[in-house]
Amino acid sequence: MARELPNSQNLEQSLLGSLMVYPSIMQSCMDQGLDYEEFYLPIHQKIYAVIQELQGTGKPIDLNNVIARLQDKNELEQAGGSDYIIQLMDSAISPVNTNSYIESIKNKAQMRQLILAADTIAENTYDSSEDIDTLLDDAERSIMDVTRHRRGAEFESSAEIIDRVMEELNRLKNMEGITGIKTGYSDLDRYTNGFQRGDLIILAARPAMGKSALALNFASEVAKHNKEEAVAIFSLEMPTDSLMKRLLSAESNVESNKLRNGSLNAQDWNKLNEGSSRLGERKIFIDDTSSIKVSQIFSKCRKLKSEYGALSLVVIDYLQLITGTRADSRQQEVSDISRNLKILAKELDCPVIALSQLSREVEKRTDHRPQLADLRESGSIEQDADIVMFLYREKYYEKDEEEQSDTELVDLTLAKHRNGGLGDIKLVFKKSISKFSAWEQSREDDVYAN
Repeated sequence: MARELPNSQNLEQSLLGSLMVYPSIMQSCMDQGLDYEEFYLPIHQKIYAVIQELQGTGKPIDLNNVIARLQDKNELEQAGGSDYIIQLMDSAISPVNTNSYIESIKNKAQMRQLILAADTIAENTYDSSEDIDTLLDDAERSIMDVTRHRRGAEFESSAEIIDRVMEELNRLKNMEGITGIKTGYSDLDRYTNGFQRGDLIILAARPAMGKSALALNFASEVAKHNKEEAVAIFSLEMPTDSLMKRLLSAESNVESNKLRNGSLNAQDWNKLNEGSSRLGERKIFIDDTSSIKVSQIFSKCRKLKSEYGALSLVVIDYLQLITGTRADSRQQEVSDISRNLKILAKELDCPVIALSQLSREVEKRTDHRPQLADLRESGSIEQDADIVMFLYREKYYEKDEEEQSDTELVDLTLAKHRNGGLGDIKLVFKKSISKFSAWEQSREDDVYAN
């Protein structure tokens, strides 16, 4: 025998009766976002919909107006008739209990939505025509749609907000150093106060500029300074072993080509053993799924957070390789992806760094320095991001590549910073070990002389 869906028929009757006796409680219904579709019985849905209409037109909410409005719509009999509506008034409750009744009705409605979503998932799963990734993606989206319908935050008074802000300012005053998550680069930390939790950070550059290497350097440094929190890296282009070799090369200062061909001497092995020991102590987790979807990134990050308590950084290399939803255009697809990555940062309460390609327009200009307009495929990337950083290597465009030094000075440009200043940050890039270091002004002349 089929089980009855969760419902609160008695509570619905009491609330509807109370609305006609104490019309002022309609404000509580509006404050909590109660909608007619959240009532279980269709007759109750029709009655509450009419009450909403009366409220919207400014007419008094009372028995006569409710019945008259239902008659005008030829829905009186479908709503149980006049006698039933009169009986509802006998179920009226004290206004004091209104909020708990509204909450119960909304909770039961969400339980029904969850059951219906689960039924849909089960039905779709029995249909073997869809591949498993599509089924999982649709299932997670269905559950997320249910959770999004939960009531959002209410208004807060200025007094409540200012108390919290002043408490936070007092906490920051007593802190030593930066207030966010250390990046490992002092000049960048001075601009940003560290990567802030909940921020979406776009690191963009043309190919071969070193953006993947810099992102790995960020991940390693953040993991070093936040030993109890996890760092997640999603590498959609490079396999896990190759990525770890880059991390190991930068950490141990052993040239990456030696790790590729195995020509390692005793000193190299000592450096590698020390570097691997340090890296092994850091909670860095790598996923190299090449066609990953945003929903899968959400799922894996949630699992990582539940296991380790918190995430200090998520790195995605790179944004344009994420498999999007079935949108009307690639531009819309990328827009949806960037918006969801911002949601990911807020939900996980950690910074998310997403690498991004730049359009070829950069190569057509005399000045090859990137601009915000060069962000590839969607202007919404700029809109969703809290920080947009461009990596630029001037020497990359010099013709005599063979004469170029292994070490060069590069620019990391803060082109957008929602909560801070803009500017250029100098970094030192040692190409043979894929390592970026903070620039020391005192060494400029003897290291970077042309």
